[in-house]
Amino acid sequence: MKTTLDGATRRAEALIKSPRKRNKLLDAAGKVASSGKYALQLSGITEKTKTLIRMVRSTANREYLDTPWQTIVLISAALIYFVSPFDALADFLPLIGFVDDAAIITALFASISKDVEKFTAWETTKAAPDTAIISSAEPE
Repeated sequence: MKTTLDGATRRAEALIKSPRKRNKLLDAAGKVASSGKYALQLSGITEKTKTLIRMVRSTANREYLDTPWQTIVLISAALIYFVSPFDALADFLPLIGFVDDAAIITALFASISKDVEKFTAWETTKAAPDTAIISSAEPE
């Protein structure tokens, strides 16, 4: 599994630089994570994967710039592994096919938890309505 992830890391560094390839990976990962086909196996992984996808997209679109380059590479490598049907445990194997994918996403999420927390806090702030106090002009 380590050599597969190492290969994915090298491919990820090249892939991130190509908007077309990057978007294709993010779209594929989103489809796998959102498919109800493996809902039981992916129960805790779906939202984590979607968060990772949003982190890469926001960084690539230069909306969020606080994610370190190495974190983006690691996320991309994990997503390459995630969408690959032939990894350590082939995804077409019933019940166990996504165990390794879940392990990779969970381990990645734990190792970059501070980056994820900062990103989700930024998302929350960005989504919150403007709470600036607007003072009304009072007649004198």
